[in-house]
Amino acid sequence: MDIGSNIRVIRNRKKITIAQMSEATGLSKGFISNMENNNTSPSIATLQTVANFLHVPLPYLLLEKEERMNVVRKNERKYTTHERENIKVEHLISRDGLTLQHVEFPPGTATGEEPHVHEGKECHLVLKGKILAEQGEDSFILEEGDSFSWNACAPHFVKNIGEDTAVVLIAVYTDSASDDTL
Repeated sequence: MDIGSNIRVIRNRKKITIAQMSEATGLSKGFISNMENNNTSPSIATLQTVANFLHVPLPYLLLEKEERMNVVRKNERKYTTHERENIKVEHLISRDGLTLQHVEFPPGTATGEEPHVHEGKECHLVLKGKILAEQGEDSFILEEGDSFSWNACAPHFVKNIGEDTAVVLIAVYTDSASDDTL
């Protein structure tokens, strides 16, 4: 763990000197320097004091770099089109099995001719249009602002039944890294 570097980066970003931190926390300048250089392992109580002083939650200090916030800029996103149905999928972001997609269903298109299954759980928010969502014996017509969720291991099907393109925001959670789950 690189807790010391995390502390140093936050302290520097906030333009706080080691002397100021020492005075406010009661920790010696030498200890703070050793802590920031990972030459000593501070106790949880000391880390809580540092976190309180820096105004960050204690768990934030413990996160590895790859566990912190992940940003995908609009121009960096991956786009796919399901050729048979011409459904456009914008892959907004994916991390640790959680994927967020912006999906456009042209009028009359569906996720296939028959219900399908795949790994994961899904949550949907209809941003625009009118869709039919079916899973097993459940069948619902949903419009802008409506949302639904399901376990994707049971056969499911989505179809645009409106006259305009339907837009759906879909969050998918799987134990694997796949993000092609429509």
